[in-house]
Amino acid sequence: MAELVVLHTESSKGWGGQEHRTLKEARGLARHGVRVLFACQPGSRLAERASAEGFAVSLMRMRSSVDVGAVATLVKLIQRERVDVVNTHSGRDSLLAGLAGRLAWRQPLVVRTRHLALPITSRFTYSVLPHHVVAVSEYVREYLISEGVAADQVSTIYTGIEPDALALDGPSSLRGELGLGPDAPLVGTVAILRQKKGHHLIVDAVPEILRAVPDAHFVFAGDGPQTDNLKAQIARLGVAGRVHLLGLRRDVANVLAGLDLFVLPTREEALGTAYIEAMAMGLPIVGTQVGGVPEVVGDGDNGLLVPVDDSPALAEAIIRLLNDPAMRAAMAARSRDRVASHFLTDTMCEHMLLLYRRLLAGRSR
Repeated sequence: MAELVVLHTESSKGWGGQEHRTLKEARGLARHGVRVLFACQPGSRLAERASAEGFAVSLMRMRSSVDVGAVATLVKLIQRERVDVVNTHSGRDSLLAGLAGRLAWRQPLVVRTRHLALPITSRFTYSVLPHHVVAVSEYVREYLISEGVAADQVSTIYTGIEPDALALDGPSSLRGELGLGPDAPLVGTVAILRQKKGHHLIVDAVPEILRAVPDAHFVFAGDGPQTDNLKAQIARLGVAGRVHLLGLRRDVANVLAGLDLFVLPTREEALGTAYIEAMAMGLPIVGTQVGGVPEVVGDGDNGLLVPVDDSPALAEAIIRLLNDPAMRAAMAARSRDRVASHFLTDTMCEHMLLLYRRLLAGRSR
């Protein structure tokens, strides 16, 4: 079988779940013998990381969605490297690389991955330019269909995680860092400190939780634009000794391994990789009934789901789980099972490769 060549394009320069998934896909596809290339803008975090891992990266400016020069450069890249699949990710590169794919004489398969739960801004880059669209959850897939994308042109392929990246060489050092004993209930989350992640709702719930579970503590790993607001809220409620802002942490596995319960009352989520990582560490979850979260967290199965922006319901769910160790243990086991069956990087990459090959075979016929 001829070598498959896949070009990932990304106009975003930042680093988040979208870029992380793309790099994990590249690693997985490479393990299957696929030659993976990247086209990114100068200063791109994805370009830096992909290059450091040995992938071929082409840097090109994508100044606007009508950058004719970028389209021409992409056409040349597609033809020179004999690209079979162009997989686009953000709005600008989806337009530029989609056009390039349609204009190149090789006519590669054009696939767009939709990573977000936000409203789309251009139906053209979903219904016209790509041959197929990949959604990261059924929630996102159903939304795209409601916006006019043909149902048979959208597939759901869940984002996977790499359990080896969450391995620890020993017990967590988090409790020692905080001066907590092994029996102190510890609730935490790992997420950027943005309002949509709902950290303020956890802080609002803390006084009620402490009335029921007086020795509970809470940790937030991450930084972001809500840091100062959260500090002020924590001080105003008088819970500074119980809510610990850890800042940005690279030792995510170490933090998660120290927790009894993972809580993220997000207000918007396409899928929720943070939940999946916590589940892989064997944690029960408290999440929200929004977006793709119910596809990850089974309410009453491996966690509890509460309505969005409902701090009293959040407090009630946390209290219920902290007071029921047997329920937490059962949910923890089911969390690991759900990750193993649905949310591994190897599974994600196998499904992407099968999709590419099926679509390419259909075109050749």
